[in-house]
Amino acid sequence: MNNFAYLTTSLAIKGLSQLSKLKINIHGKENIPDGSIIFVANHFTRIETLFLPHHLHQLTGIPVWSLADYSLFKGPLAAIFDKLGVISTRDPDRDLLMVKTLLTGEAIWVIYPEGRMVKGKKIVEKGRYMISYAGGKKHPPHTGAATLAIRTEFYRQRLKALKDVAPDDAKHLMAQFQMDSIEPVLNKRTYIVPINITYYPLRAHENMISALLPKVLNDPSERAIEEVMAEGTMLLSGVDVDIRFGEPIEIAKFLQRPFILKDIAATRRINFDDPIPSRRIMRRMALKIMFKYMSAIYGMTTVNHDHLFASMLKAMPRRKIDEMDFRRRVFLAATLKLNQTGVYLHGDLRKDQVPLLTDDRFHKYNEFLSLALGKGIIEKEKGGLIKDRAKFGSGFDFHRMRIDNPVQVIANEVEPLKKLQRQIRRISWRPGFLVKRHIAKKLMNKAIHRFEEDYAIFHMEGESKDKKVGMPYLIGNRLRGTGIILIHGYMAAPAEVKELAVYLGKRGFLIYAPRLSGHGTSPDDLATRTYTDWMESVDEGYAIISSLCKKVIVGGFSTGAGLALDLGARVEGLAGVFAVSPPLRLQDFSVKFLPAVGVWNRCMDLINIDGAKKEFLENRPENPHINYFRNPVCGVRELSLLMESVEQKLPQIKAPAIVIQADGDPIVDPKGSRKVFKLISSEDKEYRLLNFNRHGILLGKRAERVHRAIGDFAQALSVVRPSQLCLRPFDVVRLFRGSW
Repeated sequence: MNNFAYLTTSLAIKGLSQLSKLKINIHGKENIPDGSIIFVANHFTRIETLFLPHHLHQLTGIPVWSLADYSLFKGPLAAIFDKLGVISTRDPDRDLLMVKTLLTGEAIWVIYPEGRMVKGKKIVEKGRYMISYAGGKKHPPHTGAATLAIRTEFYRQRLKALKDVAPDDAKHLMAQFQMDSIEPVLNKRTYIVPINITYYPLRAHENMISALLPKVLNDPSERAIEEVMAEGTMLLSGVDVDIRFGEPIEIAKFLQRPFILKDIAATRRINFDDPIPSRRIMRRMALKIMFKYMSAIYGMTTVNHDHLFASMLKAMPRRKIDEMDFRRRVFLAATLKLNQTGVYLHGDLRKDQVPLLTDDRFHKYNEFLSLALGKGIIEKEKGGLIKDRAKFGSGFDFHRMRIDNPVQVIANEVEPLKKLQRQIRRISWRPGFLVKRHIAKKLMNKAIHRFEEDYAIFHMEGESKDKKVGMPYLIGNRLRGTGIILIHGYMAAPAEVKELAVYLGKRGFLIYAPRLSGHGTSPDDLATRTYTDWMESVDEGYAIISSLCKKVIVGGFSTGAGLALDLGARVEGLAGVFAVSPPLRLQDFSVKFLPAVGVWNRCMDLINIDGAKKEFLENRPENPHINYFRNPVCGVRELSLLMESVEQKLPQIKAPAIVIQADGDPIVDPKGSRKVFKLISSEDKEYRLLNFNRHGILLGKRAERVHRAIGDFAQALSVVRPSQLCLRPFDVVRLFRGSW
């Protein structure tokens, strides 16, 4: 191989990779050893044959050669392959060249043990590795990589054994491998390093490259069209490509067999292709190594949302599927701490998964749903989805699989992950009411645990309130048909809405009061949070209540009202929304003072005086047993950002709504709450202006007027059976782990 041509072509491929929109993430590069290496990787696209050698060369600094099917060595491709270090599978000197370059360290090699592209990703059949390809044909994975690794290590150890005992035979071997020096060869070891390549998301459609194909080729084949559609989409629209290196397999230990050691030490002359007595044993060792690296390759698949959706859809026993039930089951699968069972997770699965149960704001469910609907895997009918079980069979053209049935391809990819499959099957068969109960319990325990952790970290003697002030709670009976999410205000805690929660519990509702992140602990905790953290706390509350009740109403006070309106704009199917003193316009002096504080802090940054920055403002609360005494400047800014966001979303609220405001509120301008009322699109909406001269109208004198207005609003939206009204006035559900 011409090294200059190799480097020039590598630079061209580097330029091409920079032009593409592939997002390549490399994991486990510390597993690449120093030695003679054969990389073995799964083969799904032609993309990896170009970009994988380039990235391996960057990581190792050594030229990377690879094998390609002999049928590709036609016309100009042969010259390009030569410059890339690609060798034909039918090259007569193939094995000798590979062993020689591995021994001398001239190159490392990439081999795809499937022997061809596996477009359907079907590599397991009846518990064994079996590669399916065009025409319905099948074959087991190739042992070529293992055989070459064994031969490389065999000749390395033989050179070591003959160096002093039979130096002439050692020189003869060196001449066969065109070696100038023996010492560098003896100081290395041979390894096979498994690689998994996972693409996400997998989508194939018309693109700029496929549009150009008919203009470049006359009457392109179906295979060419499919490959350009599938792989062109990846290159142009951008996919995450996770390249993961597994632990290296050291080959020397597989040669520690008496017959093999005898051949290694034999003083008779053995040429490269001469038959030797231990050949059969080495073939058995090659088979053992093949199973080892195949398990490693497919055990490293980077699991993503599409894998969970496709596998759950396939596993669910019923043909008719409730959408929300489907999403709940995938949520459970996504939150099972799969990484602790050896499954590798895509970065999106390490984030909070509650949006799967709320507004799907990261579009994981809707994108999969669109794919499955578009390919006819499912159909939408009133009240649910209808699954076409036939689409999960094998009756699809091999070269059309990625276009015609990508959902099956996605499900096939994680089929070898046995622990994941067991979990998905278990969840898919679980009764729906148990799924909902499990989710509610899981999220409640998570909320409590997070509060206890935050309280321990941020607790400040003299500033933090009693622990029970910040603890999230459920009030009411879990058998109620209607549940209410009740959200406290800024610098407050769930205790702020406790009186209202008790009142509503007596009227027959199940109430959950979440703790907004940064609250109920100390102002220093609040200073680290953003308004999106508060939204996540509310979303978690919705996921809990919607798992326990058929109807859900959301409401809140002050900032909690803003967050309730935000949820009402994002989540469909809410029974109602109520907002008490929503802070669209603030008239407190400290808020008006905030811009000047911001200017002051920026000036202090310019002259590097951190100690002079004003990070907190003094707060004189109406409820000192609940609220903070210091107001973080950044927290007020987050409140402002929240309300700017909410103002834009208000027209999206269609559920029945009520806005309640005190006419003498010193914090929230009634003009702002009237604007909130006008912007809401609900046909059934009400605005109430009450005669109060304070902000905190949910507590204290005459607060029962507000409680009654909210209770009547909720009652009108709830259908309550007479038998339910005969239950105890209210039950407080204990919030200790295991109490459910």
